[in-house]
Amino acid sequence: MSDDTAQAANDWNATIIKEFREHRGVVGGMFAGAPILLLHTKGARSGAQRVNPMMYLDEEGDIYVFASKAGADRNPDWYYNLVATPQVSVELGDETFSALASPLEREERDHVYAVQAGRYPNFADYQAQTTRVIPVVKLERF
Repeated sequence: MSDDTAQAANDWNATIIKEFREHRGVVGGMFAGAPILLLHTKGARSGAQRVNPMMYLDEEGDIYVFASKAGADRNPDWYYNLVATPQVSVELGDETFSALASPLEREERDHVYAVQAGRYPNFADYQAQTTRVIPVVKLERF
C-alpha cells in the first residue's frame, strides 16, 4: 500500500470514528443502518494503540467481526494485531468494554460467516474475490 493510499484510508477511518463517537455508534454514508463498532488493538510490531471501525454481527448475544478487507488477498492489519494480543477494547454504541478476541475454527467460522453474508451480501462477494478463508473473530466480554 502506498503512503498516499494508507493516508487516505487513515483519513477515512478517522472520519467514521469521529461520526461514530458524535452519534453514539450511528454512522451514515455507505454504513448507514449497518451495525458498526470500533475495535481497539495493540500494534503487533509497534505496540501502538490502533482503532478500526468495522461491521459486526450480534448473533444471540455473541459479537463477531470479519477480517474481510473487502476481499483483499491479505488479512487486515488489525487481525494480526489481535492474534498477537487478543485482549482488545470495543466501543459499541455509547458503551466501551474489554474483550478477548478468538478466531473461530473452520466449521463454526463457516456458519457465522454464512449468517453475515445472508444479511449483507457484500460479505459473500468478499469471500468470492479471494483465495484465503476470511477469518471470523468472536469478541468475548470480560
